[in-house]
Amino acid sequence: MSVAERREELLGAAVEQIEARGVAAVRIADVATALGVSNALVLYHFSTKEKLVAEAFAHAARQDLAQLRKLLGRRMSAVRRLRAAVRWYAPTGQAKGWRLWIEGWAAALREPVLREVTRDLDKQWKAAIGEVIAEGVAAGEFVCPDPATAALRLTALLDGLAVQMTAYEGAVSRARAQEWADEALARELGLEREALAAATR
Repeated sequence: MSVAERREELLGAAVEQIEARGVAAVRIADVATALGVSNALVLYHFSTKEKLVAEAFAHAARQDLAQLRKLLGRRMSAVRRLRAAVRWYAPTGQAKGWRLWIEGWAAALREPVLREVTRDLDKQWKAAIGEVIAEGVAAGEFVCPDPATAALRLTALLDGLAVQMTAYEGAVSRARAQEWADEALARELGLEREALAAATR
């Protein structure tokens, strides 16, 4: 296994352990045990737990951003791409991936390196969605006077719903969350809900 492949394997295991145990409880030994390797090997690649955790979040962020860009890069109308992205981003109730990011936000309050990772991810998400909103405006698909602010409002709503659905089981149903996400997207694009649904069939 190459150095790059080993690092990817270690980062994948670290993400799984953070999701299962939380940032505060996860140990170098947990990652090593999950892969059947020594603690020393993990420390060879990541000299401290803090560096391992920050790199694990960056690894997860790269995967999420790649999926977002894939959805937003499709050859279809901007409104269809936006709805697909919002539906993918929105919490589903299973919440495995959202547990990771909620853990990351909490830990970032105390860890400057992790704060930079989560802040950078947040900026890239908003920028990607804002760019597609701007494309739709330029193409005459809908009206939105401030795509960047619209992207911020959309992602803030989805982040908040994710916290509710992940932390408080049953607080918001998946169907209700999708309904609110569609309503918010339609409002930001100056469309009626029925027009949004028709445009994305």
